[in-house]
Amino acid sequence: MEKSLQLVFKNAAGSTKLITIANPKEGLTKAQTDAAMQKIIAANVFKTIGGDLVQAVEARVVNRNVEVLN
Repeated sequence: MEKSLQLVFKNAAGSTKLITIANPKEGLTKAQTDAAMQKIIAANVFKTIGGDLVQAVEARVVNRNVEVLN
């Protein structure tokens, strides 16, 4: 099973932007992800066509099963 952490933001134009992180550590809390997202916004290191990231929307863990057909 593949696991990823998706951080969802809004940019200055109001568009939704997604940052995906592979293999996040187990047991992340909402408080931890909220704090990390606020640091990303404050650092202003990501630029999008619609402007800077300005709002943290949500963080979610996605589990995906991949089955190769032979």
